[in-house]
Amino acid sequence: MKTIQLKNGFGFEELTMTELDIPTPGPKEVLIRMRAASLNYRDLVVISGLMPIEVKFPFIPLSDGAGEIVAVGQGVTRFQVGHRVAGNFQQRFIGGNPRPGVLEESLGGPLNGVAAEYVVLHEDGVVPIPDHLTYEEASTLPIAALTAWSMLIEYGGLQAGDTVLLQGTGGVSIFGLQFSLMAGARVIITSSSNDKLERAKALGAWQTINYSEVPDWDKAALELTGGVDHVLDVGGAATMGKSINALRTGGTVSMVGFLSGLTIPEYDVSSILQKAATVRGSQVGNRDHFEKMNRAIAHHGLHPVIDRVFPLDRIGEAFALLAEGKQYFGKIVVQI
Repeated sequence: MKTIQLKNGFGFEELTMTELDIPTPGPKEVLIRMRAASLNYRDLVVISGLMPIEVKFPFIPLSDGAGEIVAVGQGVTRFQVGHRVAGNFQQRFIGGNPRPGVLEESLGGPLNGVAAEYVVLHEDGVVPIPDHLTYEEASTLPIAALTAWSMLIEYGGLQAGDTVLLQGTGGVSIFGLQFSLMAGARVIITSSSNDKLERAKALGAWQTINYSEVPDWDKAALELTGGVDHVLDVGGAATMGKSINALRTGGTVSMVGFLSGLTIPEYDVSSILQKAATVRGSQVGNRDHFEKMNRAIAHHGLHPVIDRVFPLDRIGEAFALLAEGKQYFGKIVVQI
C-alpha cells in the first residue's frame, strides 16, 4: 500500500511517499481502506515538530480520514465488511468528560495517522459516517466538525435565539456556522476577506465583520448585540482578550485554536471576572458526541464545505495552501 511518512524526523521536506505491506487487523480491530483525509492546522504543527508530543519515526501523519471496512479481526461486533466509517480522533475517548491521557491516544500524533491506503483501528475508535456524505465530506468530521459540535452543542448548551461569534472561515468556524444555524442561533463571523464574508452570508451568517477594516471587532460585536452568548476562538493568544470583551455577562469563550500562539503575557484577568465569563478549552470530543453529531448531520442533510481536493501525491501543495491561511474557505481534503 501507499502511505505518506515522516521518515527520519520532523519537517515538510521529510514527507515521503512510501510502499508498505497492508496491515492485518488483530482481535477487536478493523482494516479500513481509506478514501480521503482532511487537513487541520494541528497537522502543520505536528509535522513541523512544534507540537509537544513524542512520535516514533517513521511516522504517518494526518488525524482525519474516512473509508470503508474491508476486513475485521476476531471478536469485532460493532462493524462489518463494507461499512463506511471514520476514525475518532482520540481513539479511546468513548464518552463522558475529558480525562488525563486522552491526548496520548490521538491519531496523527502521537499515534500514527491516516495518510495511508489502509489503516487498522480498534473498533471502539471508529464511527459510522452519514449515508449522504461522500468520503471527502466525511473526512472533515473528526476534528473540525466535532470540535464545533462539542463546544457549542454538547458543552456550550447552545439554544435557539443565542448569538455566536466565529473567527475566520476555516473548518471549525464554518462548521460552527452550520451547527449554530441548525440550533436556531444567530451568527456573527469575522474575516479579513470581504469575498469570504459574502460567502458566509450566503451560508446564513446574520452579520459579518472585516477585522482588517474594523480592528476592534469585539466592540463592533458588542454594538450589534450588547454581548454575544458564545465565541469560538481559533486565534489563541492574540484574540483571547477581545473574545472575552465581546461576550455578554455570563457568556462563554471556547478556545479551539492557537493560530496566533499559545502564550498571553501578563494577562489581566479582570475582564473574565467582570463578565462572569466561562472559558473552556477544547479536547475535540468523544465518540458518543461524534455519533450524535452524525445523526444530526444526517437528519438535516448537512454537507461540509470543502474548498479544494488534492490527490495524495500532491499533499505538499495541500499543506502549502493550509499554511498560507487566507486562501481557502472551509476544509482542504486529500484523496487517497
